[in-house]
Amino acid sequence: VLAEKIYRLSENITCTVAGITADANILINHLRWWAAQYKLSYGEEMPVEQLVQNLCNEKQRYTQIGGKRPFGVSLLYMGWDKHYGYQLYQSDPSGNYTGWKATCIGNNHQAAMSLLKQEYKSPTLAEAKKLAVKVLWKTLDVKLTNEKVEMAVLTRRDGKTVVEELTAAEVEKLIKEHEEKEKEAEAK
Repeated sequence: VLAEKIYRLSENITCTVAGITADANILINHLRWWAAQYKLSYGEEMPVEQLVQNLCNEKQRYTQIGGKRPFGVSLLYMGWDKHYGYQLYQSDPSGNYTGWKATCIGNNHQAAMSLLKQEYKSPTLAEAKKLAVKVLWKTLDVKLTNEKVEMAVLTRRDGKTVVEELTAAEVEKLIKEHEEKEKEAEAK
């Protein structure tokens, strides 16, 4: 994820965005409000897919109302709930959403998805971080640096969902390791 695009929605749900930042800010506010209302009403965290579905219904409504344009934002939602455990969803500007084990949004996402389909094999957390860097390395038009890349990991600890953003040093280490692998592969 390019820097400053990871948003905490509730205790158990985080998202990232690609598209028009002003539209993203409006949608993030909607998501946070719905999650807070649900917790206030029911005393528990909102199920991940229900939150995604609420937003996608709103996004889809904007595709049908005269005089309004659709929101120009795709979102990735990562979360955990007691019903389905860990979940990853993607929604597009039209309001369609799908669940994934691994996916990408944003610039050059088709190439990234193609690479994920080839490389994804139920990785460990460490392998998943390396795969994320590999996908970014091969599909972005810019040189990867820890200033341009922000990575987060969603885990469960002591019954709570924890979203940890990797430090700049951790991201830099992953990038350097991948850079060395690329150099070794070129040398062969």
